[in-house]
Amino acid sequence: MEKRIGFKSFHYGWIIVIVTFLTLLVSAGIRSIPSVLMISFQTEFGWSRTSISGVISIGILLYGLTGPFSAALLQKYGIRKVIVISLTALVISLAVTPFMTALWQYEILWGAVTGLATGMMANVLGVTVSNQWFVKRKGLIVGLLTASAATGQLLFLPLMAKLTEEVGWRQALFAACFITLFTLIVVAIWMRNHPSHIGLPLYGEGEVVKPTPFKGNIFLTPIKTLGTAWKSRAFWLLAGTFFFCGFSTNGLIGTHFIPAGHDHGIPEVTSAGLLALMGIFDLVGTTLSGWLSDRYDSRKLLFWYYGLRGLSLLFLPYAFEGHHAFLLLFSVFYGLDWIATVPPTVKLATNEFGKANSGMIFGWIVVFHQIGASVAAYGGGILRDTLGSYNLSFLSAGAVCLLSALLVLRISKVDIMTEEKTALLEKS
Repeated sequence: MEKRIGFKSFHYGWIIVIVTFLTLLVSAGIRSIPSVLMISFQTEFGWSRTSISGVISIGILLYGLTGPFSAALLQKYGIRKVIVISLTALVISLAVTPFMTALWQYEILWGAVTGLATGMMANVLGVTVSNQWFVKRKGLIVGLLTASAATGQLLFLPLMAKLTEEVGWRQALFAACFITLFTLIVVAIWMRNHPSHIGLPLYGEGEVVKPTPFKGNIFLTPIKTLGTAWKSRAFWLLAGTFFFCGFSTNGLIGTHFIPAGHDHGIPEVTSAGLLALMGIFDLVGTTLSGWLSDRYDSRKLLFWYYGLRGLSLLFLPYAFEGHHAFLLLFSVFYGLDWIATVPPTVKLATNEFGKANSGMIFGWIVVFHQIGASVAAYGGGILRDTLGSYNLSFLSAGAVCLLSALLVLRISKVDIMTEEKTALLEKS
């Protein structure tokens, strides 16, 4: 056992939250890079938007498919080891990308390697950290760590767009490589797997409890868990609505917002700035969503999140055609809702399937999210090359979000308790 770390009034779990936030921030920032580079690759290599979108689609899909197995790997081998390996793969991919000359190389580096590596540091990581380090404030922690994706976008997109414009996309990728290497060093030094390894109880508990050892095969156990969830109507409603969530966020807006702005004469740096603005408001919205999910019915929260997102996407084509102030309004409104759906979805999954299985179950739900995102990323490119516009893609995404708002109300009502009530019940 390592020497106990922490002070009487401070729990080391908050250091873990900070390190995890940084890791997820950088991972999300790396995932956002292809949207900035789409026009550069189209200009320099002559690749079509359909081809580039196809590579992005593969990366998004693999990112999602990695989730359930990531949950098993994190439990079996520990958080620190898995993240260090994943960040090392990202550093290598970023360092090699500036030397690529063919589309198949881009497919390997960003379709396969980056997709798998970032998939190991997806929302499942935030859920795992929350479960292994916290008893109280879990909704808030999941919301905060989920919001790190928006913060990564906030920091990376304007920086990458500016560097690409001024010094070229290759130098921009080298800068991203350096940032990722720094994160790797931070994780190697300060990350810990479980509070018991440093002589601490979980935050909110009084006694040190060792983690339950992972039992089973890291590949078969997630599949068996899916087999159990497969029979639940709640799983299919959560997975189905999360499919539309991915379709309407990172798959469509995250991938095609900057190219759509370029089609309307908006500079890439300006569009990246608008995405970054979404990131600012999503940091607020998703963290607040985590706080709300600890206190209110998650089904009703999801109803409002999906409904309001749908309305904003139906408005987007008119925002692009109208005054730029409309795009500013869209960025603020949509940003508050970008990934606010995650905390209540995690809450419902945990209530339905239990804490022990929540990481892998949510991992499978994220698979559907990324399948939806993959469809939107590739389909958006096809529709743009075919119709010359993204309008149909935006309107379709708005419509399916409104459908999702109705579907979440069909999830069986669960007992939503505040942390204070839960603590009183545990004491009694």
